[in-house]
Amino acid sequence: MKLETRYGQDPKDAIFYDTSTLRERFLVQAVFTTGELKLTYSHTDRVIFGGAMPTTAGLSLEGGKELGTERFLDRRELGVINIGEGGKVVVDGKPFALSRNDGIYVGRGAASVSFESDSAAKPAKFWLMSSPAHRTCPTTLIPAANANPRKLGAVETGNVRTIRQYVHPAVCESCQLVMGMTTLEPGSLWNTFPPHTHERRMEVYLYFNMDSQTRVFHFHGRPDETRHLLLSNEDAVISPSWSIHSGVGTGPYSFIWGMAGENQTFDDMDGIAPSDLR
Repeated sequence: MKLETRYGQDPKDAIFYDTSTLRERFLVQAVFTTGELKLTYSHTDRVIFGGAMPTTAGLSLEGGKELGTERFLDRRELGVINIGEGGKVVVDGKPFALSRNDGIYVGRGAASVSFESDSAAKPAKFWLMSSPAHRTCPTTLIPAANANPRKLGAVETGNVRTIRQYVHPAVCESCQLVMGMTTLEPGSLWNTFPPHTHERRMEVYLYFNMDSQTRVFHFHGRPDETRHLLLSNEDAVISPSWSIHSGVGTGPYSFIWGMAGENQTFDDMDGIAPSDLR
């Protein structure tokens, strides 16, 4: 298991970042590596996120000095969504089969969690997000068909999309973690506009289902000091609570979003009028 650390930033400092600094602080590129478990520890709400792409051998979560606990989930909870081929998440010796777009929530206190692919030649791609947890909630398998759908947007504004809530009070119990997947209808490219912030929750996005030439402009920063990051397929981005949440692609894409913070109320957000953006 590889774990990289990213520290938090004051928005008053972030306005002076050039492109390379923005990418260094907020962008995590190519989260899936064959045969590896690669994670990023963000000090923004102390979330851990990343990708596991097992082939011939399983990959296991580990505790240690970086977490201050013997086991990874001693004081954490975990959400997983598979965007690759079939595989298994093994929790305390019990295997849970995940096909493409299936998910699982694993509660605090699980002694062991590992990831396996059904075929080394066609591996699973497990996207993970973990946040600190003060109580234990039941481990729950979340097939794609059980995710809670919400259709938003309009053809006229190019943002017809379906938000599917996986780790969410409408689907399963969790301590503070919330996760879901957004897919856009053909011809729609904006994932959120007008944008919003949610001061009480940070967010991490994984963009995927993109071809090699497609790019997503992920907009970033305070409403009156916007910046952007260009993302390729299977790149992730850290979006602090003070940053706007919005993006547009040059072609089709999907993304997984995950949040941690003060509450789990999905609509607890502050809308930003386009006239107030700078």
